[in-house]
Amino acid sequence: MNVLERLAATIEVRVGADPESSWTAKLLSQGPEKAAEKFGEEAVEAIIEAVKGDRDGLTSEAADVLYHLLVMLTSRGVKLNDVLDELERREGVSGVEEKASR
Repeated sequence: MNVLERLAATIEVRVGADPESSWTAKLLSQGPEKAAEKFGEEAVEAIIEAVKGDRDGLTSEAADVLYHLLVMLTSRGVKLNDVLDELERREGVSGVEEKASR
């Protein structure tokens, strides 16, 4: 199990946990809209670091983006493996072909 899978599993465990004891539980208790908002905020922060060319800042913000993406997915009942399966399905298909199939 890699670190992303362990993080996803930890987030799953926090569903229904006491929001006073866990940041993840607090985010999840505020609903999918709040989880999406936080993901968007972190994505913008990562974009800013990328534009600035701050490698360390981008690395840190990218970690935040991945965490908040997993929280957002969990808030809507989407598992990391669902996303990985979709990526596998797309593997080897050109981006042009994949876009045309939607």
